[in-house]
Amino acid sequence: MANSYAQPILRTADLSESLRIVERLLGIADLQGLEVDFEVRVSSEQVLSALLALIPNAEWWAEGDRDGSSEEGDDPAAHLPIRLRNWAMPPEAVDPFLKAVGDSPASARWDFNAWPEAPEVGLGVGGTRGAFVTLCVNVRDVDLAEPSADHTVFVHVKQVEAERAPWLAAQVGLTVIGDLVMAPY
Repeated sequence: MANSYAQPILRTADLSESLRIVERLLGIADLQGLEVDFEVRVSSEQVLSALLALIPNAEWWAEGDRDGSSEEGDDPAAHLPIRLRNWAMPPEAVDPFLKAVGDSPASARWDFNAWPEAPEVGLGVGGTRGAFVTLCVNVRDVDLAEPSADHTVFVHVKQVEAERAPWLAAQVGLTVIGDLVMAPY
């Protein structure tokens, strides 16, 4: 399975504005099968506790070259900092997730059926492999490697349909603000 490609279309310190843009993008998408994937870099026991209360069976692993993971049955608090991820959550879990992460670098990725037809750029309906929107909070990149005080909204497309990203941005009154990059998953 090929990775999608993500392109940033909004960077702001206003989380509410970020969520409004996500909602507008979802408003033009085919939301059949809508689910949300979460990922967060956790450094504190307080954030870890809040996240495990929300997502008790989340997958996690120690960052860097250190040992420790949910797969091994280890205690995540003993292995901080960790990377925590969960797949296929209901959209209603986004707000509690964002509250739980606090100022930790995190992402919520909405996964759905398809982007609409984009006849102005010669594209038909975009299929599931490139149909995502990611909100990165407290970080500027989809890899969660560049911590920041602001938040970034990314649209995902198939690499061969790169022209869909600026088209999607225009549908919500924005333009692309960075390069198209391969998404980590």
